[in-house]
Amino acid sequence: MSSETRRTKKPINQNLTIPNALSVFRILLVPLLAVFLLRNDLIQAIVTLGLSGLSDVLDGMIARRFNQVTELGKMLDPLADKMTQATIAICAAVTFPVLRLFLALLVVKEVLMLCGGVFLLKKGKRPCAAKWFGKLSTTLFYFSIGLVILMECLQVSEEVFQAVSLSALGITAVFMIYSFIRYFLLFLEILRSNDSVHKIDLSAEIRAKKSRE
Repeated sequence: MSSETRRTKKPINQNLTIPNALSVFRILLVPLLAVFLLRNDLIQAIVTLGLSGLSDVLDGMIARRFNQVTELGKMLDPLADKMTQATIAICAAVTFPVLRLFLALLVVKEVLMLCGGVFLLKKGKRPCAAKWFGKLSTTLFYFSIGLVILMECLQVSEEVFQAVSLSALGITAVFMIYSFIRYFLLFLEILRSNDSVHKIDLSAEIRAKKSRE
C-alpha cells in the first residue's frame, strides 16, 4: 500500500458538528424540563432551562465562528426552540389556568408552521430561517411565562395577578399572531418562487459528505 493511499481518509458527514450536537442536546433536555416543571421543582427547572439557553447561544456562536452552519442545523435549532416553548407552555398551563387560552394559540401557530415547513420540504423548497419578529415573539413568550410564575411565587393579590398576567399574555399573543402572518407571507413567497436559492434536496443534505483535511 503506497503512502498516498494510506493518507487517503474517508469523507465525513458535514452535519457531524458541535452546533448540531448542541441542538440535539437541547431536544434531549425537553423531557427532563417537563418532569421538573410538573413536579414544581423550580430550581431544577431553571437550571435545566439555563443549560438549554446556554447551549442555544453557544450553538449559534460556534456555527458562525467556525463556519459550521448546515441545512440540518437550520432545522434542528428552531425545532429545539419550539419543543422547549411548547413544553414550558403546556406544563405552566397545567398549573395556571390563565395560560390555557394562550397555550391553544401557541399550539395552533406552531402546528401550522410545522406543517408549512414540512410541505415546503416535500416540494423541494427550503423553509425560511428565523426572523427578528419570530425571535421577538419568542422573547416575549419567555418573559410572559416567567412573569406569571414569578407572581405566583411572590403570592401577589389576585387582582394584580390577573391584570398583569392578562396584559403580558395579551401583548405576547398579538406579536405571535403578527409573527405568524409574516411567516405565512414568506411561506407563500418561497412556495411561488422558482429561485434556486429556495431549493433544497433534504436527503442529499442529510447525507452530505465533506473530505477530511
